[in-house]
Order: sequence, then C-alpha cells, then structure tokens
Amino acid sequence: MKLAAIDIGSNAARLLISEVKLDSFGNPEFNKLNLIRVPLRLGFDVFEKGIISKEKRGMILQTMKAFAHLMKAYNVQHIKACATSAMRDAGNSNDIIRKIKLETDIEIKIITGDEEANYIYENHIAENLDKLHAYLYIDVGGGSTELTFFSEGNLKYKESFNIGTIRLLKNQVTEKNWNELKDHLKQNTKSSLPIIAIGSGGNINKVFSLSKKKEGKPLNIDLLKDYYKELSAVSVEDRIKLYKLREDRADVIVPALQIYINVMRWAEITDIYVPKIGLADGLIQSLYEEVK
Repeated sequence: MKLAAIDIGSNAARLLISEVKLDSFGNPEFNKLNLIRVPLRLGFDVFEKGIISKEKRGMILQTMKAFAHLMKAYNVQHIKACATSAMRDAGNSNDIIRKIKLETDIEIKIITGDEEANYIYENHIAENLDKLHAYLYIDVGGGSTELTFFSEGNLKYKESFNIGTIRLLKNQVTEKNWNELKDHLKQNTKSSLPIIAIGSGGNINKVFSLSKKKEGKPLNIDLLKDYYKELSAVSVEDRIKLYKLREDRADVIVPALQIYINVMRWAEITDIYVPKIGLADGLIQSLYEEVK
C-alpha cells in the first residue's frame, strides 16, 4: 500500500511518499519512497501582514499541482494533507484551500497546535526507548513549537506555543510568550526519572548532520550552545558559505537553536536525540491506522 502525507508548514511544504508492507508477524513496515521539500516560506507573509500574498498563493498552487502529479506517478492510494501555523493565522487560507481542492483535488485540513503535537507523537519513538527515562518531544517549526511529554510509559502532557523561527525573525515573540513557555515546562515536566529530549524539525536535523555524530547518538545542550554562538556570530551569507546551508535554512537555524536551548534549559535536560522524524511521518502513521 502506498501512502502520502503533505505538511504545509510556515517555512516549507513537504510531500512524503511511503510504502507500507506487513512483516512475517503482520506488523507494518514503513519504507520512505520519496521526500520532497519546497521552501514556500508562508510565515514571512503571514506573521507580518496577516495574509498570504498573491505571489505565494501562486507558489502554493504550483507546488500542490506538482505534488499531485508525483502522487499519480507513484500510484499513491491514500493521502493526508495538513497545514499548520502560517495557514492557521492567514486570513485568506480558506480561499487558498478551496482553490487547491478545485484544481488538484487535494483536500487540505488546517490542524490546531494540539493536533500537530498529536501527529508528531504518532511516531511513538519514546515507547520504544528504555523506561528508565522520561522523554520530551520538541518540534520546532517556523510558526510554532510543539511539546509532548512522555513518562513511565504514559503521555503526560502536550502543548503548542506560538514561538517559531520565523516569528522570532519577525520579532513577533514577546517576553510574555517566553515566560508562558517557561512556566508550562516547570509545571508539567516534573518526573522522578531523568528527562531526555527528542527533537524534530529540519533545523535540529541540520545541526545533527553538522555535528558529524553517529546515528542514534544524542546532542548535548553545550554543543547546541556552541553552535548558537558560532552561527550567531556570522551573517546569513557567511552561514551559507561556511556551513553549506541553503538560504532558507541559514536564517532560521539560529532562532531554532535558541528555542531548543531554552526548552532544554527550563526542563533541565542535557541531551537531545534526533531520530529524523517529523509531522509528515506522524501523518503517514495516522493515515495507515485510518485506512488499514
């Protein structure tokens, strides 16, 4: 069975195409066939002007048409398409969704921050880790950060905050927003077990690849602080040259590190695992549960 997930984020849109096969025990195995990322950067419009511009509307439509052709080429049987923070805030998102449905037959659902946290948790990474630790999922996007806390085999807490990389670049995050996040963490991540972070999002994946760490090894908060200082000290142009970053990664990687560091500091976490999961992976898992 071939499934597809579309995640329209504040920085980029992603199409993940996966094939699901059952192993000899009847358990599903998910094989990624393709992952395409298009840097639409909707948040730069929305968090400043409240709507998506004509130019970006054209870009979304063309991207969705391309995704529709690819899904046909792969013979995808089921699809789940969701939009997050930028589309949640955009005054004209419903018009855009109607046009996409009309021209591509792709039905996009705008999900709440709470639903976003749920889908990321659908990856169930923590359930397969040891029971000697508690785990805090941290998913940092362009418009919001989703936190999910997992301890003693149970989901204890989940929350979404309007603190994202593009919002930070646009000076849309206030001290009140930070204090709210800090208070939530202090109140809701209490555990008798030591806490480990699980990071998702393109920025933490990029930091992990820069670190040259082996798969399955965690990043330490001190290393994140070093990268934050190092990257903050140079211009976006120099980040592109020195660290071989794409332009649409070079500007958001510093605010992303700021968010991860603050969350880990306030939850008293020293290590973060980066298992290459994201919202699209969670959507595929959720879609499989619906259609199986």
